[in-house]
Amino acid sequence: MLGGRQAHSLRRMFGYSISSGRTTFRAGPPLACAKYPHGIRMCSTAIDCFSYPCARKDNTVIDNYHGQKICDPYRYMENPDGEETKQFVDQLNAISGPFIEKSEHREDCRKRLTDLWNYEKFTMTYKRGAYYYYDHNTGLQNQYVTYQTDKVGTKGKVFFDPNTLSEDGTTSRTAASFTKDGTLYAYGLSEKGSDWMTIKFKTSSGDDLPDVIPGAKYTGIAWMGDNSGVFYARYPHHKGATEGTSAEKHEWHSLYYHKMGTKAEEDVLVYKRTDNPDMMITNSMVTDDGRFLIISAARGCDPYNMLYYYDLQAVGNKVTGPIEAVPIFDKLEAKYEYVDHDEDRMIIKTNKDAPMFKIVTMSLKGGPSSLVDLIPERKSNLAWAVPLIGDRLLVSYFEDVKSTLYVHEASSGRRLYQIPLEIGSLSGLHADKKENELFLAFESFLVPMIEYRMDFTGVPIEKMPEMKEIRRVSINGMEKESFKVEQVFYPSTDGTKIPMYTISNTGVQKNSENAVLLTGYGGFGVAYMPYFSLSALLFVRHFGGVYAVANLRGGGEYGEAWHEAGMKGNKQNVFDDFISAGEYLVKEKITNPKRLAIMGGSNGGLLMGAVSQQRPDLFGCVLNQVGVLDMLRFHKHTIGGAWIPEYGCPDEKEDFEHLIKYSPLHNVRIPADGQWPATLLLTADHDDRVVPSHTLKYIATLYEKAKAHGKQSKPLMARIEVSAGHGIGKPTSKIIAEEADSYAFIQRVLGLKWIP
Repeated sequence: MLGGRQAHSLRRMFGYSISSGRTTFRAGPPLACAKYPHGIRMCSTAIDCFSYPCARKDNTVIDNYHGQKICDPYRYMENPDGEETKQFVDQLNAISGPFIEKSEHREDCRKRLTDLWNYEKFTMTYKRGAYYYYDHNTGLQNQYVTYQTDKVGTKGKVFFDPNTLSEDGTTSRTAASFTKDGTLYAYGLSEKGSDWMTIKFKTSSGDDLPDVIPGAKYTGIAWMGDNSGVFYARYPHHKGATEGTSAEKHEWHSLYYHKMGTKAEEDVLVYKRTDNPDMMITNSMVTDDGRFLIISAARGCDPYNMLYYYDLQAVGNKVTGPIEAVPIFDKLEAKYEYVDHDEDRMIIKTNKDAPMFKIVTMSLKGGPSSLVDLIPERKSNLAWAVPLIGDRLLVSYFEDVKSTLYVHEASSGRRLYQIPLEIGSLSGLHADKKENELFLAFESFLVPMIEYRMDFTGVPIEKMPEMKEIRRVSINGMEKESFKVEQVFYPSTDGTKIPMYTISNTGVQKNSENAVLLTGYGGFGVAYMPYFSLSALLFVRHFGGVYAVANLRGGGEYGEAWHEAGMKGNKQNVFDDFISAGEYLVKEKITNPKRLAIMGGSNGGLLMGAVSQQRPDLFGCVLNQVGVLDMLRFHKHTIGGAWIPEYGCPDEKEDFEHLIKYSPLHNVRIPADGQWPATLLLTADHDDRVVPSHTLKYIATLYEKAKAHGKQSKPLMARIEVSAGHGIGKPTSKIIAEEADSYAFIQRVLGLKWIP
């Protein structure tokens, strides 16, 4: 679903991509002006809460949850196209706009971010057929441009440029897949940040093909082995790729096949679940040899899935209707991921009886009873595995929140050697078991990207090839030597040790006066690995702040047990872990509550909402980005039903009793003798993943409660982006504008000074 920078196969719509040669999937007087007609009273950063707009309440909307009646007075805001909704959005922007503009350092932020962002960016190189491909951005281009070259490290020529598709840069490529021989290229286009996409096609020579598939969603693109067509997933109905404001619930996600040269209306329904409308095709792929179609199905974001195969070669690659997929694992009792196969011997990654995951083999003829451990479970979380040439298997682990890489012998499972990496994470990988080359892309909190190439030609299996650096990206003014990264393990409420990274300027003092920006996620089994954030370094370098990343339960840093400890009825553990992070930073005299800002998006926005209401005294500033805030109706819109396995279902009494305790929308209580933390909510009018009504209903409730309190003076506001979505494909111009506004808000609220 969810999640800020991560972008995202449905690896529950999060994470980084791994390619393995196959397709997978401010003081001032009262302010009023013509530009901002809704006047508000400002003194320093204080705001008269009675200046906030009053959204219409409809107290007749009442739901009965297991005998408990709950009013939902702002439900009309669930219609993003309603006139009252649009008017409220305008009123919200009329408050946040001038407040942010009065930051004395907003322009410093914008200009510096723009200058820093203007550096060359690259993605990992990959090979398809006779050519190598990589994505490149000269600096401030809204979208990355794909280049084609016949030699590694050379520039080559432009193959595909999404920047030519829209004037404002809001058309983005959200999926791409070459045929195995590299002659055909399929790509998905998203409009204005919507998750809906239209699939189009080109040849390797750049010629456009007439085939067009509208309405795909939450899918990769998998080519038939003979290039005759593609498999993709979609819902049976959709309003249109540009209509991202639609909020209707999605059901019956299914797999389809498109034969090249035919119309999309003729596409064949290949596989559909009929047992549950929330079941999704979480992954579909064609194996390297073109023989098998592999299908993974799950109840939305359920950590457990079912795995099936279908022998395409046995039917001559002809798909004319629904298929009889053969189960490999057909019980929702564990996570299963296809890694590779040799004839009918399957190599599978699973957490069946192994919370940290392991690699097993299984005979298709023998079924689950023929399971044999190939690489047993270790104390570290096994993240993924991909086959390499010559009986090699590349395996990655998360070891105390950093990526490690090992090469194993695929036939026996024995470990051959470790590929050395600094403290950081892999942002990309390309491997092909029939090619001699391996490409790795690495990043860390201080390093934007390093790309390595390894050539296995003539190298014995037990020897590691040279790890050759192809390119290293660095930014003038943000040299890694200027910063310090530390990892600590602090105790949560129940004593569980939680990892946390801090990034600061070298020589930072523990005097309780440092501004700190703390972030976290804690959900959906997503490991919050070290990542490069230019805006985070700007906060550290130019505001003298400390950036902190807490690795909370609910994530995937330590396997499925760590995830389950923060999901459904255990969700309070996530909030406790984050609150304990804030308390640790105060106890260690790194900061104090007035200087502690927190930030989180999507599921992390839920986290921000929950900890704001549970410990309003601990945080001086809250940035809540595209947050999931209505825990009683999240499942009623778009993809929300897929989150039921993570959060529980409010329609079930036991789950409801957990959800109502922390649902941000239903627990807004401003302390009688205190204040709600200064809060900026951010969302987008085209977010069709976490629909904007979460934010709109929440801020309307905050305003209602603030006026009833009467003494709330800390700012409460929302910034609603226009023509944008959950974050997918957001153009550079919008990213810089949003980041500058966010840090300008933090600067005003915390009273920060700019360090040139």
